Amino acid sequence: MKLTILGCFSATPRKDTNPTAQVLEINNHLFLIDCGEGTQVELRRNKIKFARIKHIFISHLHGDHYFGLVGLISTFRLLTRETELHIHCPKGLKEVITLQMKLADSWTNYPLFFHELTSDTSELIFEDDRVEVWTIPLDHRIYTNGFLFKEKEGERHLHMPSVIEANIDMAYYNKLKQGHDVLNNDGVLIDHKKVTLPPKPPKSYAFCSDTAYKEDIVPIIKDVDVLYHEATFLEKNAHLAPKTKHSTAKEAALIAKKANVKTLILGHYSTRYDDLNEFKLEAQTIFSSVKLARDGKQFIFD
Repeated sequence: MKLTILGCFSATPRKDTNPTAQVLEINNHLFLIDCGEGTQVELRRNKIKFARIKHIFISHLHGDHYFGLVGLISTFRLLTRETELHIHCPKGLKEVITLQMKLADSWTNYPLFFHELTSDTSELIFEDDRVEVWTIPLDHRIYTNGFLFKEKEGERHLHMPSVIEANIDMAYYNKLKQGHDVLNNDGVLIDHKKVTLPPKPPKSYAFCSDTAYKEDIVPIIKDVDVLYHEATFLEKNAHLAPKTKHSTAKEAALIAKKANVKTLILGHYSTRYDDLNEFKLEAQTIFSSVKLARDGKQFIFD
């Protein structure tokens, strides 16, 4: 599982900081999460192949989370994309994007699908045989979702010395990996657990931006490997958090601790702060395993 931060600051872009966008690579999927202004430039800068992006997840309709989307859709068209593109987003975004395309007479030459969200409870919005994605209802000034990405458990791994010793025909290797007991060449039923190894534990990633402190999300994100949680403010400006429906670094750490996550990544910093390390130090008073998002930074979780 690899996470590439394209932008992790709140509000407006600056010369050296970008609004929210990130790419999650998980089990051979490449998911774009939010699409702030300048996202396609950062995709190029980080050498991420446009053609691999088939699903985009938009958390809410504040501009610093989607103003880069129409440009990216247009660029896909200019690159003669043919692959389907699916956008999972709040209701209303389809109207915004299609009006822009209509007025510019610039319809896509590839299938474009909007999956608009309205539910206030967590729901499954994408699933295949490798990954599932759930919404995380958040508490912001407008309708907002985070997203929970979960790998499904993979196949078991053959332990070839044991397989050969058990005299099992190759035709049954896939059955073993799928967790089935099989007959060997002597007609003896072989327990698959004795000749295979367990699959790697499935990875999980939760994206939570933007939101006020919201303990309701804890059961949804319980025990995830990685939590990205907004930390717009430091404690010295905590009085700004409730009125803007944002969180502090300490509040993000409290959520991480209550949810028993393995790693917390902080982001969505207000541009009023110059020293991002203050966010990490504050969060670590509550939760020890804290990392800081920075534009262009990659996190790899084996």
